[in-house]
Amino acid sequence: MNRMMNTRHQFSQARRVVVKVGSNVLTLDQGLNLPVIASISHEIGHLMSAGRQVILVSSGAMAAGMRKLQLPERPSAIPARQAVAAVGQAGLILAYENAFDRDGRKVAQILLTAEDMTNRKRYLNARNTLNTLLEWGVVPIVNENDTVMVEEIKFGDNDNLAAVIALLMDADLLINLTDIDGLYNKDPRVHADTRLLPEIDTIGKDIERYAGEIPGALGTGGMLTKIKAARKVTAAGIPMVIANGTQPDILRRLFRGSPSGTFFVPRTERLSSRKCWLAFSLKPKGAIIIDEGAVRAIQGRGKSLLPSGIVRVIGEFSVGDPVQFMNSEGAVLGNGLVNYAASDIRKIKGLKSAQITDCLGEKPYDEVIHRDNLVLTETTAN
Repeated sequence: MNRMMNTRHQFSQARRVVVKVGSNVLTLDQGLNLPVIASISHEIGHLMSAGRQVILVSSGAMAAGMRKLQLPERPSAIPARQAVAAVGQAGLILAYENAFDRDGRKVAQILLTAEDMTNRKRYLNARNTLNTLLEWGVVPIVNENDTVMVEEIKFGDNDNLAAVIALLMDADLLINLTDIDGLYNKDPRVHADTRLLPEIDTIGKDIERYAGEIPGALGTGGMLTKIKAARKVTAAGIPMVIANGTQPDILRRLFRGSPSGTFFVPRTERLSSRKCWLAFSLKPKGAIIIDEGAVRAIQGRGKSLLPSGIVRVIGEFSVGDPVQFMNSEGAVLGNGLVNYAASDIRKIKGLKSAQITDCLGEKPYDEVIHRDNLVLTETTAN
């Protein structure tokens, strides 16, 4: 399938869409770029009129706050950054409310932390609230809750937040709008001899290298954070496109099949919402190194992880904690919830399940990670 047919199919089939808009698209030297906000809001309204549900993940609070407070650079102290974002968020949501109101549409502000996504109950509550807003025809506008954010509970950047929202809501498509036309082999704002990459089937080291050379300016992310977001959503079966949000009618042109931006091809198999939560919302507490036999059993036959396939345990964790599992070369293969604490896994590693009782005095489970609580995050299938 060529790119035009592939992207047209993905866009035409998309009924639930996450649109992420970056700071460089939304802001000017003197503050928020109100014409761009109005244009994007109108385009989202057009998509909704065509029967699509749209969730907007919007950056711009920090940049808007800096300019409103006339700060020359981002504050280094966390309380100051949080205060600046609070000032900017108020103006940002008001600008969107005014823009969507022109088309008779209502908006809702959703502020989240990464902790909301790791806690299963809060994760489901957020999902239910967003589903209700979409059913009501309201546009959810999502941003990180910078006021209460600390290092341990922050998403890090809105590219990652947009990916998490796409996974949370079983989106059909993630559109990431930035201030350049897509992923280039060099930064087009600096180099003249650049080449746009129209389609990415596999995110390898070369793609990460290209992305690493294209930093962000006002926001916390550059192109590399967008590539990391693409890796997450495409692994879950959700396509993503990076396109230029400053171009007029960019959303409508994408849905008409215009070959704009860089399209990231998803794997063919969709992950369930719970598997997405396991794979991308939980922060691993440790890691388990497994042998090649276990790798083949899990990747090739969808088996559980048994103690016989475990070579080494890294870190300390308890029963029910999320961990990564890796091959002997240290490549991360996936995540899972463990049935045994790290201290017990160290005792039973390499043993057959029938030997667990003799070693520990009891055998609560045959598996260290049951296949229902295990998900592969690295795959070559696209």
